[in-house]
Amino acid sequence: MKIAILSKGPGNYSTKRLVEEAKKRGHEVQVINYIHCEARIEKSKPIVLYKGEVLSGFDSIIPRIASSFTRYGSAIVRQFEMQGVFTPTSSISIVRSRDKLRSIQLLSRAGIGIPKTIFSRGFADIDDVMEELGGPPIIIKLARGTHGRGVVLAESRKAARSVLQGFYLMDDDGTNILLQEYIEESAGTDIRAFVVGSQVVASMKRQSLNDDFRSNLHQGGEGKTVKLTDEEEKVAIRAAKAMGLSICGVDMMRSKRGPLVLEVNSSPGFGIEQVTGRDVASKIIEYVERNAKQRPRKDKVGA
Repeated sequence: MKIAILSKGPGNYSTKRLVEEAKKRGHEVQVINYIHCEARIEKSKPIVLYKGEVLSGFDSIIPRIASSFTRYGSAIVRQFEMQGVFTPTSSISIVRSRDKLRSIQLLSRAGIGIPKTIFSRGFADIDDVMEELGGPPIIIKLARGTHGRGVVLAESRKAARSVLQGFYLMDDDGTNILLQEYIEESAGTDIRAFVVGSQVVASMKRQSLNDDFRSNLHQGGEGKTVKLTDEEEKVAIRAAKAMGLSICGVDMMRSKRGPLVLEVNSSPGFGIEQVTGRDVASKIIEYVERNAKQRPRKDKVGA
């Protein structure tokens, strides 16, 4: 097979691992920096150019789209999809997963446990909102943050008002803010389940090392291998399906009322390989091998 890995950083660990495993299995692999691609759009003729050359003949692409380039990267993925090239991560699922509000609405519709969340443009009645969320403290999130950025713990009503004012000053119309309940029993800890197809292929527990309520590895958290309960594994697979993602990282918290899904990441890092010793990259290549020749699946999420 001829595989293109769409990655802004060819030196990234995840990209190198995918290249390594694909070549080991006899595939031809090219790493393409998607921000240097161009989409040429004509009647019945979708073309992708990379550094002035037309890209063609690929059996599959594997998108590794950075959150800061979601719109551009997903547009390039969509151009390949229009050529009939297989992708395990569709353009629409990438865009969907990067919007925290949209994601949590879909998870809620699917009956998946999530922290109680409130979304509104006005927070004049912040006292009532905090009481409804069982706070203070409460979590305040930008809908399009990632790697723990744009997430703040407001430990008092005064702090919540200050954070909201600061966020809204960033953008009068385009800033979507979510207020969520604070899960005290899981503060500074969460679980990442790496899903490929309909299986959890690796899982780790992430723990903050500096009293930060965020446990992301990008924020200095420490990862350790963890065994999921049957319920947690089922929730992770259901969350991936609810988002229309075949490859993703599902982040969950353990709470008194069971696992609560925080986020579904459409381009999860491979640090979980180093933490758990599990070979995630080969599972992804195997998934591509099994599915690349099939007809493209229609997105069934519908939102």
